[in-house]
Amino acid sequence: MGNFIPDIYQKSIYMIDYQKLKERGIKCLLFDVDNTLVPISIKVPNKKIKDLFNEIKEKGFKIILFSNSHKRRLKVFKDELEVDCCAFACKPFSKKFLAVLKEYNYNVSEVAIIGDQLLTDVLGGNKVGITTILVNPISPKDAFFTKIMRRYERRIFFKLRKNNLFIKGKYYE
Repeated sequence: MGNFIPDIYQKSIYMIDYQKLKERGIKCLLFDVDNTLVPISIKVPNKKIKDLFNEIKEKGFKIILFSNSHKRRLKVFKDELEVDCCAFACKPFSKKFLAVLKEYNYNVSEVAIIGDQLLTDVLGGNKVGITTILVNPISPKDAFFTKIMRRYERRIFFKLRKNNLFIKGKYYE
């Protein structure tokens, strides 16, 4: 069950203390897109996200959009936010996580993933050994496959709560 426990849990990307991440030695942030940055139906980043990303970049972080979505979906976000991206990340599999570490020459201790799903973002990040940050989904609407995964996720949340390992809604850094 330990692979499903995030290192940090916050309500949203706006509640994360990025300065503390910097102090922990994090240099690169992998951001999921759908239901982490925007609802799945939104096709462009809003001003609030742009402002946050500019603030994060000013702190010296490398930002990479790290999504299971296709390149077409990510291109507008990549261009408007002026960040790199990794499409078809195939989370929770380790291959693309490891490719990013190698391509950008980061150690696992220097990278964090921020996402809204236990079964992709948290599990994938924990398997590789990077810092995992779970945020609540922005919208109840999900892609078809994600809806199926949310059912399994609810079971995992229940087991984690039952064993007093993780409580949804109880945020921590």
